[in-house]
Amino acid sequence: MPNEAPHSDLSVARQAFRDELVVADLLIPMGIDGLYGRSGTFEAIVDDVDALVRRTGYRVHGEEPMVRRFPPVYPREAFERTDYIASFPNLTGAVSTFTGGDKQHRALLADRDAGLPWDGHLAAAGTMLVSAACHPVYATLPGILPDNGVLLDIYGYCFRHEPAVDPARMQAFRMHEYVFAGDAQRAQEHRDAWVGHGLAVLAHLGLSAAAMPANDPFFGRVGKMLATNQRADELKTELVVRLYGDLDDGTALVSANCHRDHFGETFGLRTADGAVAHSACVGFGMERIALALLRTHGTDPACWPADVRAALHR
Repeated sequence: MPNEAPHSDLSVARQAFRDELVVADLLIPMGIDGLYGRSGTFEAIVDDVDALVRRTGYRVHGEEPMVRRFPPVYPREAFERTDYIASFPNLTGAVSTFTGGDKQHRALLADRDAGLPWDGHLAAAGTMLVSAACHPVYATLPGILPDNGVLLDIYGYCFRHEPAVDPARMQAFRMHEYVFAGDAQRAQEHRDAWVGHGLAVLAHLGLSAAAMPANDPFFGRVGKMLATNQRADELKTELVVRLYGDLDDGTALVSANCHRDHFGETFGLRTADGAVAHSACVGFGMERIALALLRTHGTDPACWPADVRAALHR
């Protein structure tokens, strides 16, 4: 996301939307941009959106998906194998903790009392904050996948260090994903089919979305080449809604991605015939969809259009 000037029309619109959500007691500021508490009303919206996503998943896949829920931290060893640190070091979150004794604790407290940074006294805890909801699952899959591959329903919190005024760019947010791992053709079909299913979900919610080719925000000079290749190969499609009219290019509410054999290679996953497994996923951004509903239909869900409330079983 390009950085706009602090007082540009887009920046003003984003801050005004955030302020509106705070005044309406939907988001609770925590003193850091992009980090919020959520009110009961906001959580009810997220729950209703998630229920619609799950109903869509059952309609598309029946009872096939294996449901997996993970904590917001996972082992560093599994994180390393995703290779996320190579592409997105600036978004990464690592957990640190104190492992010393009394002497080291006194040194930590002395630095704190002196107003000095004290986090240098902490050591790596061996865990990482989850950056994408599907990341913890790959290390749990069998090395040889079933004949038809595996289909997974995954939901959880993600962390990305990109503080911003825009309420749609949170540091901690939830994703509901449907992930397929298996042969290349089925992985591609999974991604392609969910572009349409995702558009249908958003249409039921009265959100005007467009499917757009996209790329991840890879870091550095090498990242520019990776982003160009990802877009050229059409590996990532985002379902985008314009929250701020013509002021920006829109906000991605859903992302459908082909990973090719990236996770199959790094996690040692093979298909039943011995080929390196391919994977693909669709991710629904829970907070972003809730925010799009609030931006489009107003901050009082009781006043939303009847067809939207019906889609949410309200």
